Amino acid sequence: MGIIFKQSLKGTAYSYSGTILGFVITGLMLPNFFSTSEVGLFRVLVSYGTLFAQLGTLGLNTVTVKLFPHFRDEKLRHSGFLGFILMIGLAGALLSTAIYLSVMPLLIENAQDISELFVTYVYYVLPLLVFTLLFNLLDTYYSVLYNAVKGIFYREVVQRVLILLTILLFYFGVIDFRLTVLLYVGANVMPAIILLFTIIRSRIFFVIPSLKLFKRKFLREFFSVSVFGFINSFSGILALNIDIIMITALVGLSATGVYTIAFFFGTLILIPSRPLVKISSVIAADAWKRNDLEQIRSIYRKSSLNLTLIGLLILAGIWGNIDNVFHLIKADYLAGKYVILIIGFANILDLLNGTGKQIIFNSRYYRIFSVYIMVYVACLILMNYLLIPVYGIIGAAFATLASKLLFNLIITLHMTFRHQAFIFNYRYLLLGGIALLAWYVSTLMPALSHFILDIFVRSAIISVIYLVPVIGFRFSPDLNDNLLAFFRRLGIMK
Repeated sequence: MGIIFKQSLKGTAYSYSGTILGFVITGLMLPNFFSTSEVGLFRVLVSYGTLFAQLGTLGLNTVTVKLFPHFRDEKLRHSGFLGFILMIGLAGALLSTAIYLSVMPLLIENAQDISELFVTYVYYVLPLLVFTLLFNLLDTYYSVLYNAVKGIFYREVVQRVLILLTILLFYFGVIDFRLTVLLYVGANVMPAIILLFTIIRSRIFFVIPSLKLFKRKFLREFFSVSVFGFINSFSGILALNIDIIMITALVGLSATGVYTIAFFFGTLILIPSRPLVKISSVIAADAWKRNDLEQIRSIYRKSSLNLTLIGLLILAGIWGNIDNVFHLIKADYLAGKYVILIIGFANILDLLNGTGKQIIFNSRYYRIFSVYIMVYVACLILMNYLLIPVYGIIGAAFATLASKLLFNLIITLHMTFRHQAFIFNYRYLLLGGIALLAWYVSTLMPALSHFILDIFVRSAIISVIYLVPVIGFRFSPDLNDNLLAFFRRLGIMK
């Protein structure tokens, strides 16, 4: 777990820096500087760009994680694996662009009445599509070389700094809304460009494919992995964006804007999982190559406990401060209050399974995993279709919760019976109880005179009540050991 923890720690620092920026942007600026429809536009452009980029990736990210270990050799320039995936990625970008252009008239027709603003900027999806695809390929390549954090820094920090500057230019009247949208798209494009130059500067831009990559045996395995990788990755991206797309189509951009802001607060608990999951996928692939089942179980067990521990603290903190959240943003977004709680619970279900999904997909059961995720997406689409017209954005949130409950139950059963890795014990119940107690005690505190002061005091109370028993009873040895190391670096302890 040394590489995992080191990369995860650095990645988490970048992620939380990005979260602070994201909070300023999504939690403060967007809802206060733009209308709900304009906020919805920003989100739906990124959703379509991300979805069609994943369509064009053709499962190459999965191929890279799963098959690159067989070609890892710097002296041989990794057999030019990067050039191979970029060549196929170019074909995927052209295919995905053609598909988007073919469905664009239907999107325009559907948006005429309830999402008219989208029609004006419908072509802005194309650069997002191409450069998101490029970033995904380069970022995965860099990750399998055990550098998972550069991409996180560029996307979580650099991209958001550029978006922040764009919004400030708009707020002070330097640019109009049209140029704001253009610069917003440009900010989303920049991580791919910067990462490309980083790889070139690091002298790992090996783009001449070896003949080994064109042998029949490899191509057969490549095709098999890419097909199932495509199903899994596209289904995963579809699952992340289908609610935005369906809310826009069924209710309109204004509702999308409200849901976007609420969803942001509900997903804050996932921040610690991103770097850990990213690097764990690479380590798990190598462990499966060695058939090291003990390391696989260790990764799964530790990731589940540590992520759940942190996630419950964040959820208790957010819901304990829920009234303060709506002091920060306009009353137009109050309809999203319970979306935050529902999405928060849904994401706790993901944290409970830690890196289980990545472990299954990197095993010989990756084909079965494709079935699992297709069941999840089918359930998500059906539930959204049934609930959004009746309950609006609350229906979308419940659709996510119900679908994730089913999906994570399937993952738990698979890990238990296929890999003998049942991880749940009394600690999880105690953690839930401690989090509930911390939240409840915070509700007994009267509101302070200023909501900013209230946030700090209330959050401190929740943190102390939660962390004292968690650290005192060593729920997570990793957490205790690293806190001890941190205090030693500060000179507080010897």
